[in-house]
Amino acid sequence: MCWEEAGVRAAILVTVEPGTLDKVLSKVKGVKGITDAFSVAGRVDIAVVAEAADIKALTGVVLRVNGVEGVSTTETLVEAQP
Repeated sequence: MCWEEAGVRAAILVTVEPGTLDKVLSKVKGVKGITDAFSVAGRVDIAVVAEAADIKALTGVVLRVNGVEGVSTTETLVEAQP
């Protein structure tokens, strides 16, 4: 899905429980609305890019990511549109 079609795009920063990184990353990549996900070094473990038609749909994507077993916290950064 390209940005023009999406309407809302966000970065989701994910912290996982110890020892679950690979499993969580694999599951998060399969969540509908996720366009990219990768492990990172820093205060979080995974950076995720999500796209949705509107904020309500984006909320659903975030809730699905939060529901993945092994996810301990998330922080969602919604793209500011010009």
